Amino acid sequence: MLNHVSIGVRNTAKTKAFYDAVLKPLGYTCLSEGEGSLGYGDKTVVLWISQTDKPVPADMASGLHFCFDAPTRKGVAAFHAAALAQGGQDNGQPGLRADYGDNYYAAFAIDPDGYRIEAYCSKAG
Repeated sequence: MLNHVSIGVRNTAKTKAFYDAVLKPLGYTCLSEGEGSLGYGDKTVVLWISQTDKPVPADMASGLHFCFDAPTRKGVAAFHAAALAQGGQDNGQPGLRADYGDNYYAAFAIDPDGYRIEAYCSKAG
């Protein structure tokens, strides 16, 4: 349904270090890098990041977040650990979320610009 999502950040160099580390355990890499822009995905760019002076203000009550598919539960945990190591904030430790489904294993973080991000794996064990 979606081809890609674009977000604005204040510092693409800082953001690149964060997303390179966070998305690597999920199998995603920076596929495009230009002056002031980054593009992440596995085969095609799905997440575009552009430098801007006016990124959308972080709003925890907005409900806005981005969820990335994870190949394994280990990947979910590595995503979360990398987010915290790269200056992100914890927004939910890795674990099962039974209220979302029997095998909904996820972790939540907030990136340095305030975007809420999630990694999710539906595989058992």
